[in-house]
Amino acid sequence: MGGQAGPAMRAFFDEATNTVSYLVWDPATRSAAVIDPVLDWDNRSGEAETRSADALLAAVAEEGLRVDWILETHVHADHLTASPYIKAKAGGRIGIGEHIRDVQQIFRPVFGAEDVAPEGGDFDVLFGDGAEFAIGTLPVRVMHVPGHTPACVAYLIGDAAFIGDTLFMPDYGTARCDFPGGDARVLWRSVQRLLALPPETRLFTCHDYKAPGRDRFAWESTVAEQRARNPHVRDGMTEEEFVAMRRERDAKLAAPVLLLPSIQVNMRAGRFPPAEANGVRYMRIPVRMKGGLGAAPGA
Repeated sequence: MGGQAGPAMRAFFDEATNTVSYLVWDPATRSAAVIDPVLDWDNRSGEAETRSADALLAAVAEEGLRVDWILETHVHADHLTASPYIKAKAGGRIGIGEHIRDVQQIFRPVFGAEDVAPEGGDFDVLFGDGAEFAIGTLPVRVMHVPGHTPACVAYLIGDAAFIGDTLFMPDYGTARCDFPGGDARVLWRSVQRLLALPPETRLFTCHDYKAPGRDRFAWESTVAEQRARNPHVRDGMTEEEFVAMRRERDAKLAAPVLLLPSIQVNMRAGRFPPAEANGVRYMRIPVRMKGGLGAAPGA
């Protein structure tokens, strides 16, 4: 990857979900990819809007681009994807790592999602580790980086890597590993693969939460900066130290606010659950009684 020119790009930050989406393109051909687009979702009313996606599409038009790819780094647990909306408005194929099948297998029974096909469902392309494709003349290599979820991937495009939730900014740390299928030890090894890239490689994260002492949101770092400063994985840290730290931290974390709607929509590539007999689509919320209090009322 060293020596290759980087893509042109624009970042779009959604402060409501702390998510960064990217518009990435080849200046020579104007071929473009959209990475991790956000659908605006009001969890209190169950209403969806497309403000964020429309801003991204306006940039596509402004730059004179052709959307060939819509890429997901993983099944997000903190926002709903706008991939099908982008596809409907601008074209392109929706891609994700092939281990989406594992995520669907975990969550299909949780949500009673019998409509989710067993072989990747609504996604157009499933990428294996090391898969290669192109955005115009820009080669892209896919790296499987599980740990946060089983299906996480990074997209290496020239001197840039779009790394999803594996790493945050160097002053913040790493992703949680306590979701079903997550594993701190696996994340450590995935991060080491990323940190073995050339030191000057630019790393673009999917989220930022402003570490204490920093007053601006940020999403770009380098391999060298991560190795020097990241408190969780900087040079000198060991796998055992990381695993112990990550497990202790994860045990204290609350579930993301949009966890339940996000998972059941995103594992369908952004498609909402099928309409019921009355024509209305519903999200499902599994009910559990905490503390061994027996069956839920009415059971």
